Amino acid sequence: MGSRVTYRQACRLASYQGRWVALDHCRYDQATASPVEGEVVDADDDLAELCARMRASDRSHCAIVYCSAEPVEAPVSRRVEPRASH
Repeated sequence: MGSRVTYRQACRLASYQGRWVALDHCRYDQATASPVEGEVVDADDDLAELCARMRASDRSHCAIVYCSAEPVEAPVSRRVEPRASH
């Protein structure tokens, strides 16, 4: 594994669709704190199996994401302006 991909790219790859993917050295969305890019270190259909391998390999700081065929969009952060008082 070891390829650097965005979350959306991983969801488009047949080898990751419908699977849990462990990402290391992630870049996170500032508004949502969700990983948006990282180095793929492992993937599995079974979340528990993937987590067990991550613990055994001492990669306990990986982000684990589910790659669905239609990736979840990170919400857009908006600044709400206060209403003007009349």
